[in-house]
Amino acid sequence: MTIWIDPPAWPAHDRLWSHLVSDASLDELHAFAVAQGVPRRGFERDHYDVPEQAFGRLVAAGARPVSSRELVDRLASSGLRRRKADSMARRAVGRPLLRPPRLEAGDLVAVPATAGVVPPDRLRAGVARLESWGLHVHVADHVLGHATELHHLAASDADRAADFTAAWMDPAVKAVWAARGGYGTQRMLDLLDWRLLAEARPKVLVGFSDVTALHQAVAARLGLVTIHSHVVTSLGRADPASADELRRVVLEPESVVDLFEDRSVETVVPGQADGVLVGGNLALLAAEIGTSSSRAAVGGIVVLEDVAEEPYRVDRLLTQLIRSGWFAGVAAIVLGTFSECGDPAEVDAVLVDRLAPLDVPLVRGFDFGHTASSATVPLGVPATLDATLDSSRCALTLRHPPLACG
Repeated sequence: MTIWIDPPAWPAHDRLWSHLVSDASLDELHAFAVAQGVPRRGFERDHYDVPEQAFGRLVAAGARPVSSRELVDRLASSGLRRRKADSMARRAVGRPLLRPPRLEAGDLVAVPATAGVVPPDRLRAGVARLESWGLHVHVADHVLGHATELHHLAASDADRAADFTAAWMDPAVKAVWAARGGYGTQRMLDLLDWRLLAEARPKVLVGFSDVTALHQAVAARLGLVTIHSHVVTSLGRADPASADELRRVVLEPESVVDLFEDRSVETVVPGQADGVLVGGNLALLAAEIGTSSSRAAVGGIVVLEDVAEEPYRVDRLLTQLIRSGWFAGVAAIVLGTFSECGDPAEVDAVLVDRLAPLDVPLVRGFDFGHTASSATVPLGVPATLDATLDSSRCALTLRHPPLACG
């Protein structure tokens, strides 16, 4: 291994800066930086920014000085260079997010529990389905655990966060698939080191319901496309068509184009709109308002679903999102299923009363949410909604495959 440094020539904050890189591994670069007192906050994607005052000390410690051009060439030839456009980082609200690579047969999927207690039989059924797709599955250490005092949680917040971090940072893991929803994902979000998570290679995140909080956080902090679909404990119970759509999204993403294909929807407010898919569980979206993880709907096509919320509570959740400005600048809205939410007609009346006045294309009845037949929706992907009065002609078309195919 060799550590390289270019001359202080890059102005910022009233001083000149150098770049410190490795030609072998980021772990060794971090070890050198720690040994020399270079703060971790100076790391960005593939290098450390170091002030001119540290140049001589770092050279004396073993960093080899080269020109900036040679430093870039050595970084590129080592395979460690990470361009900003291909790296996980914050991205402007309303913009398409970075797509992680598609999965392939033989890839490793990690299954952490981010929220509630996991039923072993349902976990086994979901794992078996993933394995039937040719994927290898690693179940995290605390998935079948119980928190000592809070029995609604699979493990302590720290243990769940540690399991998620270990899965995300493991270079052999290509997808992180939530074991189940329930409640608890929000509790671990602030225990995650987002700067550290951004150093990993982009990977697929799958889940729904309570995992909406994680979808929002990953979009806000890492700028990464995620997949809203069955958690592992619901995957084993998913009907064949729903499970196959999810399989195609993660393994054959180019085969999924129109999310309304073979599904019926009803137009409430007709029109056409382009935007980035955003949304998920209504209650979690409302609960995230005011946090650093909330990502607004501006410029987006919003998909919404929920379960076991009475009509007045659906009204309250929507009102909170509207009053907070979350819907400001929204391009269109797609209403999914609101399962076990009381009288369907009453729930529907609330949804239309609150959302139709936003005067954007609006459709309802999309089979998306807490059902065995739920559609898979990639969040952060640009799409076009065609909402016509002839609902048989409605379409929600992805403008490119939901995962990178190259």
